[in-house]
This record gives sequence, C-alpha cells and structure tokens, in this order.
Amino acid sequence: MRPIELHEVQWTATRAQGAGGQNVNKVSSAVHLRFDVRASRLPEAVQQRLLALRDGRITNEGVVVIKAQQHRTQEQNLRAALQRLNVLVAAAYPEPILRRATRPTLGSQRRRLESKSRHGATKALRGRPRDD
Repeated sequence: MRPIELHEVQWTATRAQGAGGQNVNKVSSAVHLRFDVRASRLPEAVQQRLLALRDGRITNEGVVVIKAQQHRTQEQNLRAALQRLNVLVAAAYPEPILRRATRPTLGSQRRRLESKSRHGATKALRGRPRDD
C-alpha cells in the first residue's frame, strides 16, 4: 500500500475554531482536506471497501473530507490531515476474511443440550406446586 500524497488531494486553509486569541482570529491555520475516492488511483476493490465504511467523513458523492486544526501551524495541520486520511485508507486495504462454515463439536453440542435442560428445569420449578 502506498500512502496518499499531497498532489492527490485538494485542500484549503481556513481559520481554526476555539481558543487561541489573536493568532486564531488572524491566521488561517486549519486545513480542510478533500479526497475524491472514485477519481483516485486506488484499486477498485479498495475504493469499494472505503466507500462501504460507515464513516461520517465520507460524503454521498464519495469524497472524504477531513478537517485538522489541532496544531498552531498550517503545515502541521496539513501533515496531520494527510496522516488521518492514510489511516482511513489503510483500514480499507485488507480484504475481509471469509468465515469457513464448520460443524459444531460434540462437546459444544453436549454443553448446549445440558444448558437447555437446566434452563427448562429452572422454569419448571417456577410453576405452582402440584398436590400429589
């Protein structure tokens, strides 16, 4: 897997939110990163898995939007946003392992039946006492 590089994304600098005084009001240090999954050079299978992720950062149009504003400088925020994008893409790379159907072992079948009979006996004791 090769990391996503800066020339593959679109980014804009905006003013960050939160505390920071005069610096946060003057300097555009926050970064909005946009990565179009369908237009990327990622393998088709990885694109499909990435779009199937239930992640709020992926729009209906297939664009990943990441905002980074933790750091004081634009360069650090850009690096942080790229790193978060690469982590997200890396999560879509491994193919899910398909489960092979197996039969229950004899021990597990026996434990299940014993548990059922114990549970049934407990429920039978909850009834009204019988007069014999």
